[in-house]
Amino acid sequence: MSEHYAELLMYTAPQQVVQANEQWLTRILQHVGATRLNAGHLDLLSLWCAPKLLLTQTCGYPLMTQLRGQVRVIGRPRYELPDSSAGNHCSLLLTRNDNPRITLADFYASRGVINGEDSNSGMNLLRERLAPLHRQGRFFASVAISGGHRDSLRWLREDRADLAAIDSVTFAYLARFAPEEVAGLRIVTRSAISPTLPYIGALGLNDEQVARVRQAMNLALQDLPQMVEVLGVQEVLPASEADYQTLLDYQQQARSAGFAKLQ
Repeated sequence: MSEHYAELLMYTAPQQVVQANEQWLTRILQHVGATRLNAGHLDLLSLWCAPKLLLTQTCGYPLMTQLRGQVRVIGRPRYELPDSSAGNHCSLLLTRNDNPRITLADFYASRGVINGEDSNSGMNLLRERLAPLHRQGRFFASVAISGGHRDSLRWLREDRADLAAIDSVTFAYLARFAPEEVAGLRIVTRSAISPTLPYIGALGLNDEQVARVRQAMNLALQDLPQMVEVLGVQEVLPASEADYQTLLDYQQQARSAGFAKLQ
């Protein structure tokens, strides 16, 4: 399949996960007979939209709000991890152990932190949970943007924020391999379920090529059981944009409730 970009950048920590993803990509490329291009000069959006993209992972929310009709959905992972199963995951709404607030409603007028405004797990799923609790379009006294889930966790630990929504896959990886990053935190509640983050390729890939890449991903999982044990990915399921419509439904529900923007 000549030269293509292939990167897995959505879960970049801990190091064990990074190494396992690299092993997976190497074996996938061997199965499809492709050479990997250096993508170091591309930001995420440029990578997602690159004509030579063979495989990467994106977030379901930008898939439906920025990339719809511009990429091919290859599949979605079936993790078997705490709070992530059967092709779905959720967000864990977290606070510090010493925060006196108990129920989600108790966090009204507290300090929120999100990883980014384009994040499904950090923003969209949090907004869906908070929409029934807002008052005149507001829930938090302040909302900060940390730039990443691990940064949001650090803000909680350092008492710079009171509530954050963290992707359950990220949390499971950190709890296992870097427990100090989630130490002293507790789960307030869980979000609605959401399809796991989609794997995508360039729009120019045809149906046969999409199926071939997905098959190569699954063959590589069979080849590398130790990698599977680290990543928790048991299978790559077929997927389409239609699977992610629920994320826009959550967005619309919040808007209909008068809570279009987290604030």
